[in-house]
Amino acid sequence: MKVLLKNAFLIDPQVELNIKGDLLIEDGVISKIDTSIKENVDEIFDLKNLVVVPGFADAHVHLREPGREDEETVQSGIEAGMNGGFSALCCMPNTEPAIDCAEVVTFVKDRAANSLVDVYPIGAVTKKREGKELALLGEMYEAGVVGFSDDGDPISTSKIMKYALEYSSMFDLPIIEHCEDKSLTENGVMNESINSTKFGLPPHPSLAEVIIALRDIAILRYTGGKLHLAHISAKETVEVLRLAKKEGLNITGEVTPHHFSLTDDAVENYDTNTKVNPPLRTQQDVNALIEALKDGTIDIIASDHAPHSIEEKEWEYIYAPFGMIGLETSIGLTLTKLYHSKILSIEEIIYKMSINPRKIFKLKEAVIKPGAAANLTILDLEKEWIVDKFSFKSKSINTPFHGWKLKGKSAGVINNSKFFFENKLIDLI
Repeated sequence: MKVLLKNAFLIDPQVELNIKGDLLIEDGVISKIDTSIKENVDEIFDLKNLVVVPGFADAHVHLREPGREDEETVQSGIEAGMNGGFSALCCMPNTEPAIDCAEVVTFVKDRAANSLVDVYPIGAVTKKREGKELALLGEMYEAGVVGFSDDGDPISTSKIMKYALEYSSMFDLPIIEHCEDKSLTENGVMNESINSTKFGLPPHPSLAEVIIALRDIAILRYTGGKLHLAHISAKETVEVLRLAKKEGLNITGEVTPHHFSLTDDAVENYDTNTKVNPPLRTQQDVNALIEALKDGTIDIIASDHAPHSIEEKEWEYIYAPFGMIGLETSIGLTLTKLYHSKILSIEEIIYKMSINPRKIFKLKEAVIKPGAAANLTILDLEKEWIVDKFSFKSKSINTPFHGWKLKGKSAGVINNSKFFFENKLIDLI
């Protein structure tokens, strides 16, 4: 099947592509790129004023299956990913049972088979994520994981982190760390600041994040391997990551859109959708995160999409679970807060939402050139829209951004010979 994308802005900094033109796809493969293509085709899509970029990959999502299919399934996560503009998702292992063996890895991959969105499981570092004994990392590598993490919890001890970095280096895969010293955050539900005192909520200090980051960096320096710091929220963590990179250690970091879009002021109305782990911090922390995005200290933007049921999120703030969904607001928040505020260029956003996550986690390449499989995200940079959580494809609606006006949105995704456009899924074969 021949499909012609007309009149689009085609941007891929990997191949120094930045033109307004046409892109021809034949049986799911890019066959021609030019300022104007005239060809007999099966279907033409006019993408006037839209931007075609390499397929975005969200490196940090929670799909809840197996175990909590009432909150999200692999399939509903895929649909949320398509609607949000992603052609690849990396899913964390804190399911029930945990993704800690080849059988569960295969289960998740089978659920995602033949989908537009590629799903890459992350394996647990320890069995059942209990922090006591290393899981079967080699077995999970053979089954197809792209990293290891006990996300939701930190790696429990220095000894286990040492072993994890040593073993994972055999497979050249990163250890993804949720930096939290639990002894400092027991019962904590929001950032420790003047606001936690004002709101009367138990504190969760930024010190807990930077202590584990420092511990892990010291172990990384000793063992080698690859370390990735997930959902960085504190200015102190940014600084230790910056220094570790200057030292030449093999370390990377990520930030979520909610951590650069909100401060702990948002907790004022006790909306449990603002309860996340790590918590929303201060404006000084947000400023440090933005500076780290600009200077390259932070490598990727990931949603930490964390679905929870309405019933659980309706509990009191101190009892409600941590987490908010993010797959369908991630691009809108990033374009609004970073692109339209002239903090990052569209090329820099492409690096942080497509190129860098694919390199760090060794995902399938997405590049706009003849001969490459069509793996594309289509953006409407100027579209102004109101976030409506009831229109989401996710099974959960726990977002604090309902009703927000954003500028910039995904308009479609192409991958695996499938095209999601105008809320329809089209087969390109």
